[in-house]
Amino acid sequence: MEWETVIGLEVHVQLATKTKIFSGSSTAFGAEPNTQACAIDLAMPGTLPVVNAEAYRLAVMFGLGIDAEIAKRSFFERKNYFYPDVPKGYQTTQLDSPIVGPGHVDITLDDGSTKSIRIHHAHLEEDAGKSVHEGFYDMSGIDLNRAGTPLIEIVSEPDISNSEEAVAFAKKLHGIVTSLGISDGDMSQGSMRFDVNISVRKPGDELGTRTETKNLNSFKFMEDCIALEVERQIDLIENGGKIKQETRLYNGDTGVARSMRSKEEANDYRYFPCPDLLPVEIDDEYIEAVRSTMPELPSARKARFISELGLSDYDAETLSSDAVQASFFEQAAATASDAKLAANWVMGEVSAHLNSDEISISEAPITGELLGGLIVRIKDNTISNKIAKDVFEAMWAGEGDADSVIEAKGLKQVSDTGALEAIVDEVLAASEAMVEEYINTEESKRKKKLGGFMGPIMKASKGQANPRAVNEILLKKLNERL
Repeated sequence: MEWETVIGLEVHVQLATKTKIFSGSSTAFGAEPNTQACAIDLAMPGTLPVVNAEAYRLAVMFGLGIDAEIAKRSFFERKNYFYPDVPKGYQTTQLDSPIVGPGHVDITLDDGSTKSIRIHHAHLEEDAGKSVHEGFYDMSGIDLNRAGTPLIEIVSEPDISNSEEAVAFAKKLHGIVTSLGISDGDMSQGSMRFDVNISVRKPGDELGTRTETKNLNSFKFMEDCIALEVERQIDLIENGGKIKQETRLYNGDTGVARSMRSKEEANDYRYFPCPDLLPVEIDDEYIEAVRSTMPELPSARKARFISELGLSDYDAETLSSDAVQASFFEQAAATASDAKLAANWVMGEVSAHLNSDEISISEAPITGELLGGLIVRIKDNTISNKIAKDVFEAMWAGEGDADSVIEAKGLKQVSDTGALEAIVDEVLAASEAMVEEYINTEESKRKKKLGGFMGPIMKASKGQANPRAVNEILLKKLNERL
């Protein structure tokens, strides 16, 4: 029988502030453990937190980016729970009055259809520390550098129906926060993490019991986790079992999921207003001042790629979603004066190499300008498309720009008519049977026979013959024999 999947996401985004949300401690990544946690982060007696104004500004910017309501008055609460990496015994967060109210994010699916995913709210809060297990025997280490790092937690409505929609939504959020510059979105460093709430039901039934899988840090892990959990829930119900409301963990490297603990409800956390922090009030003037600093969002960038650069809807959607990728593409397109070719290369060779090397485009060993330089050499017939791929491989390996690689490896395309005629004559002399077959073929079908000659010609030229020039010479010489 048919089952429906119901999914809601809670997305934690580390905000790109230089200091923590309630203290002056640095948020820089990679410092030695426990060197960036001050007395305020640890809630030592006699300390008082102070709200980071920049964290508020970035949160408001996000709210404007998703057409959400912005709260003129918001305040913080204490969420009480006891974990080794929560040194205060509580987390300072927002519950009843979050800074960002209802909004929406529109996603585009693989079949070209669109769907609007509602945002319930987004609230500010502080991050916890981190438990460290590697390098310890029979114990765990605690690194509190991350404690107090400002987060915005984005909570969706349960509008997502499958893993494709969940990944599209997550990618769209990633594009929004990185385009706004409110976060670097680096999932490998924990800058963006996903908690996935999943339940299944028969069509028309009430919502089923949900589970929450926490701290997914890649789109692929999210996709695999959803498939595994949906299958587990359906199998359990069909075999007479019941779903327990629980928190689960998923190991993307092993593909194994496990139960972590029973799911807490809000009253388990004993929320109450933080006595150390006053409510924060903002006005329309403040909101409009933030709006005036808003950079281009993915949706506007997509529209510009279509109207100004002539890209297709699909290409524009793909290239506009990520701010760094969009910048890389625009550099290549500007250098090459050819947006379509640049789009093909970014979505083709560049994307394939990023996936193969398991790196982001910000870590690519070439720049968009260098890629544009390669495309210029394809356009001016210095190299063929086939040779261009070899040049790209060398550029990716750090061997220099396109011109340096072409010169060093002697890859310049042969366009000299005399040299090409000699190669064509040599191949035709060795292919008399193919020549006779061409001559005896009906005129309307001869074009298909040319491919049989092109392979040996390109081989004889070591792939450096100009295909267009070769084609003209080949046709001329074959027609002379008719």
